[in-house]
Amino acid sequence: MGKGDVKTKRGKIVNGSFGVSRPHKAKKAAKVTPAVKADKKA
Repeated sequence: MGKGDVKTKRGKIVNGSFGVSRPHKAKKAAKVTPAVKADKKA
């Protein structure tokens, strides 16, 4: 459980790998623009 243990976050940082304990940086969620509401006048 240290720098040599690739199953831990610290071990993955030292090894330079990614996985369950050290996922890649999540991308920012795309902005959801609200749909333009149409007037329903008949």
